Amino acid sequence: MALAIRSNSKISYSILSAGAFTATLAVRETSPAHAPKPRLLDQVREAVRARHYSRRTEKAYIHWIKRYIFFHGKRHPAELGASEVTAFLTSLAVHDKVAASTQNQALSALLFLYREVLSVELPWLDDVIRAKRPQHLPVVLTRDEVRAVLQRLDGAPRLMALLLGGAGLRLLECCRLRVKDVDFATNQIVIRHGKGGKDRVTMLPAAVKAALIAHLERARKQHQADLRHGAGWVELPSALTRKYPNAGRD
Repeated sequence: MALAIRSNSKISYSILSAGAFTATLAVRETSPAHAPKPRLLDQVREAVRARHYSRRTEKAYIHWIKRYIFFHGKRHPAELGASEVTAFLTSLAVHDKVAASTQNQALSALLFLYREVLSVELPWLDDVIRAKRPQHLPVVLTRDEVRAVLQRLDGAPRLMALLLGGAGLRLLECCRLRVKDVDFATNQIVIRHGKGGKDRVTMLPAAVKAALIAHLERARKQHQADLRHGAGWVELPSALTRKYPNAGRD
């Protein structure tokens, strides 16, 4: 069966069968356009977020991967290997004199890059010069010193200091504390998504309870005033914004 195709006022003939011609058209119509491959750092961000790591972890990993790339003259990490990773980590300890925890953070970022993004398993890095972890005795304030510090604080900073000391909250946990996580009836505080993404329960100090209730009442009035002016919303993590569109203003 001959098929005639008109193009630029000329007629050319093809001896394709009707079935083959139809299949060819179907393939051309359904084949997706080749999307450009995401850049390396975008792939890192996607891999971090797919594993629900914190934003601070994502920021730290991106920072160290950038430093690693610039350290080796902007060469792609796929062209590098264990020797280049060793040279970078050793330079951090010897020349930059970073702390041991900082060097370990850089190592974690590079291991994540090669294992989770590039799918390359690095051999054990035996030749890395490790930053020394100094031994320090903890500095513990006396009761009088703690009392002197608290006396010089007022408002929200004082409440935060009382919660840090009395409930054992980390600074970021205190900043992220939500109204619903404070139970005044049982004198408990629920810490959501703490270190390692874990939840835990701690006590509500009696010394801060009355002041915290008064603070929440002031915050509630401020929130209502903000709502009247079209503001008064908070950012919601992950996909909660789509699932609960109005939760950020409740």
